Amino acid sequence: MPLQFQPVASGARLADQVADALAAEIRSGRLVLGDRLPTEAVLATQFAVSRTVVREAVSRLKSLGLVDSRQGSGVYVRAASAEPLRFEGAHLASREAVIQLAELRRPLESEVAALAAERRTAQDMARIREAIAALRQAVADGGSGAEQDLAFHLAVAEAAHNPFLMGTLQYLHGFLQGAIRVTRANEARRDDFAREVASEHTRIADAIEAGEPAAARDAAKTHMDNAIRRIRQADPAFWQQEGAQLARPLVERRKG
Repeated sequence: MPLQFQPVASGARLADQVADALAAEIRSGRLVLGDRLPTEAVLATQFAVSRTVVREAVSRLKSLGLVDSRQGSGVYVRAASAEPLRFEGAHLASREAVIQLAELRRPLESEVAALAAERRTAQDMARIREAIAALRQAVADGGSGAEQDLAFHLAVAEAAHNPFLMGTLQYLHGFLQGAIRVTRANEARRDDFAREVASEHTRIADAIEAGEPAAARDAAKTHMDNAIRRIRQADPAFWQQEGAQLARPLVERRKG
């Protein structure tokens, strides 16, 4: 019998409620390996949410290693053994762990940006600029822009044309995605933080387009340094409420 979901309640974050409902079906065994999820349109109708909310929920399930997309086919339940990497969930749920992930990204992002400045093509720059525009639009629409932020960094990585660096970032994708959700949520709470991030992304893109590796490397390092600073400056209430909630998928991934 086809799955049927009840509309989600207002109040709690809609995407989290949708993701939790779908994850419960997978973990209960009602959805098993190889099963295809209902279409985006069907899920949006049943949960009484927008397609954007459904896409964000599915993205969270991907970061948990529970589902995978197949081009032109749909979203399918994924094998638990396909989970790429494990960290200690107790550490990931803390502020220091998010900072540590930013420290991991800092040398990677810096070198990626420098190589991108040496090797970028016109098509690469178009993707980078499109990612910045999509991030700007997501924020204007009231979202955190986490998915668009990650897309920007992956577009820069693609411009480096180094499959090993790209593979490393893809290997860490789920954890980077979770950490970016936390940093973006914190930055969205303050207009000055949001303006800083937009300016830093533009500086990285400008240096890459100008073909200046040293400037691109410095811009990327500064961006990650500032990301760490912004996390340290986050309101303690953020970690007690939204920050802890956003870190939960990383903890659940470890428990799963």
